Parts: sequence; C-alpha cells; structure tokens
Amino acid sequence: MVTDECVGAFLSDLTKANDKRWAKEKKVRKEALKTRPEWLKDLQDVFNSYIRTRDKDKPCISCGTFTGKMNAGHYKSVGGSPELRFNELNVHKQCEYCNTHLSANLIEYRIGLVKRIGVEQVEFLERKDHAPLKLTVEEIKEQIKVYKEKIKLF
Repeated sequence: MVTDECVGAFLSDLTKANDKRWAKEKKVRKEALKTRPEWLKDLQDVFNSYIRTRDKDKPCISCGTFTGKMNAGHYKSVGGSPELRFNELNVHKQCEYCNTHLSANLIEYRIGLVKRIGVEQVEFLERKDHAPLKLTVEEIKEQIKVYKEKIKLF
C-alpha cells in the first residue's frame, strides 16, 4: 500500500533531482552565453587566486607587511602592459593599501621585485617589445584549468 508519506518522499526526491539537473543545465547555458571579456575576468580571478596562494608565505612585495587584505598586484599594469597581464613574474602578493591606495607603490615594488626575481627579470618586464597577448576563448578556458590545477598543488 502506498502511503501519503511515501508519495511525499518520492516527490521530494524527484524535485531534488530536477533541481540538480536544472542547476547543471543552467551552468552550461550561462557558460555558452559568456563573452570573451567575461571569460577573461574569470581567468583573472583564478590567476589572482593562484598568485595569492603561491605567495601565501611571503610578505607584501612593496612594504613587507603580512597583515591586512592581500591582492595580486601587477608591477606593469594591465592597462599599460596588457601583454603581461598573466605573466607570473609580473604579479605578486601585495597588500590592499599598497596596491589600491598607493597605486601599486611602484618604487618599493621594483625594489622588492629585484630582490625576489633579480634585476635581469625586472628589466625583461620593463622592455617595450613584448608580443601582444590575444587569447581565444578556448585558450582562456585552458588557462583557467591550468591555474586551478596549480592552486591544488599548494
């Protein structure tokens, strides 16, 4: 004999299954509608997370503090040098104060960068002959996977 309780449990399980299916389908649909700039933002978020994870035991590249909110600060800015946007040598953990309120605190950033990666690498970043970076959506998706995997290694 089927009871109201059994029917209620069955309908509840069916609703949960449908909700899960719809959530997956909605995610697929949303991703299909994403524009290249939206994918770039997703890559930037994952890349920045990787930088903060990679540098978790290091101080702010500019001022040396370990306290406060930390960002992934670019030595050469995304606007001024978009080709270096995802270059790991160009991006390091930086406190919110230096990154935002002191506009990257670039003089101190450079001093810290020379100590961390060496003067030759800093001069490489400062050159003006870097090839443009124009990632396709597929390349962006691949880079997102790469940086998610790199984060897992820490």
